[in-house]
Amino acid sequence: MSLIKPNMIILFFFIIFLLNSSSSSNAAVQDFCVGDLTAPEGPAGYSCKKASVVTSNDFFYKDIFKSNQNFPPINLSLTYLFSQQFPGLNGLGISLLSIQMGPGGIVPAHTHPRANEVIVCIEGTVYVGFISTDNKAYTKTIQAGDVFIFPQGLLHFQLNVGKGQAKVLAFFGGSSPGIQTLAFSLFGNDLPSDVVGNVTFLDNNVVKKLKARFGGTN
Repeated sequence: MSLIKPNMIILFFFIIFLLNSSSSSNAAVQDFCVGDLTAPEGPAGYSCKKASVVTSNDFFYKDIFKSNQNFPPINLSLTYLFSQQFPGLNGLGISLLSIQMGPGGIVPAHTHPRANEVIVCIEGTVYVGFISTDNKAYTKTIQAGDVFIFPQGLLHFQLNVGKGQAKVLAFFGGSSPGIQTLAFSLFGNDLPSDVVGNVTFLDNNVVKKLKARFGGTN
């Protein structure tokens, strides 16, 4: 089994430093800004908790590979560590995500409209790639210790092409990068099927089947 080596920890911290080095944040005028999740989120993130009630636990997350979202049909488990799940990241301009894929598992084509992404393969063999705005595909098969970049806003994906489990850590240059999954955006909406068919060049019956699969209406 292909596993990451201990010295990759250095790489993780280096990546986080790079992602954070060019970000603007509330931490520029104060030590930190742990998000107050009881308040509404604004364009710059959450307002800060009072420093008097901040504890070490606000900066700690236990077991990133203990998934908080599972998708059995595509053999995928995710743990989101955005500012909503990890308030200590609020205002720091960074976030991360753990990805676990069983054999044949996939991360469907999606985009992050608000952040660049750097992934590090921890275990397994994963086929990854993104598509540029001129429709050129950039792909690579990565293994433990390998790094790949997904530029902000571009459509990208991951496929577990190994025989065992695959684990990937994803680092983002923003505390709330946003996620828009292509299939759900196209077929999980309430647009009329004929409109979706016209803009995707798909037969109306095909659109209706896909809407039924992805939870869309009309």
